[in-house]
Amino acid sequence: MPCWILCAVGAVFLVWYIREKIRARSLKAVFIKSVVSVLFLAVGSCGWFLSARAGTVSPTGIFVLLGLLCGLLGDLWLDLKFVYPQHDDAFTYMGMAVFGVGHILYILGLLLQYYPKGRPQYVIVPFALAAAASGFNLLLEKPMRLRYGKMKPIVFAYGICVFSSLAVSGSLALGRGWQETALNLFFAGTVLFAVSDVILSGTYWGQGKDRPIDLALNYLTYYPAQYLIALSLLFVR
Repeated sequence: MPCWILCAVGAVFLVWYIREKIRARSLKAVFIKSVVSVLFLAVGSCGWFLSARAGTVSPTGIFVLLGLLCGLLGDLWLDLKFVYPQHDDAFTYMGMAVFGVGHILYILGLLLQYYPKGRPQYVIVPFALAAAASGFNLLLEKPMRLRYGKMKPIVFAYGICVFSSLAVSGSLALGRGWQETALNLFFAGTVLFAVSDVILSGTYWGQGKDRPIDLALNYLTYYPAQYLIALSLLFVR
């Protein structure tokens, strides 16, 4: 129950944040966003605590919580780039780098708990597909009317991290016959995360793709993604 209450409070703050972000890119909006992010970290902590109390002590929780913390830091840095445009590049690099580290931590947490010993294909194939997907994303730069410019290398590296967490969690969930609630929630979260980043690419490097509806859709996919990942800890067994 506490986890669901935290999710509900997070939803309220999320609506407030989207409203403020559309009105003005201000420090007030950054503060509200930080509350939404702190709450998904709180959901993850709550879920991990309740799982431990039920008798499940897994190191997965540590890695996922550290990944959520990276998400919180990334949220702050990527929003500060709009408040302090003179430091746009620095905040963008820092934000993407820390989000990438977060995805690596997510993957490590999943593998610690769910890696099927003697079946490396459940990991190798997803990583190969992730690298291919990230490369394909760069090829879509012109068709999608995007301009990555000097950010292209970090966009490629970050894409591998995002698509890897999606592919690995999906592969592990498939290997378990979609019977693990934690994996299913995590996979759903990574799908939304990827969708959010596709939208975000348009708002950052596209033209005419930073309308209020684009901003709203970005956050309405990103935050549910993080909350689903956080909730997965409640079901780690």
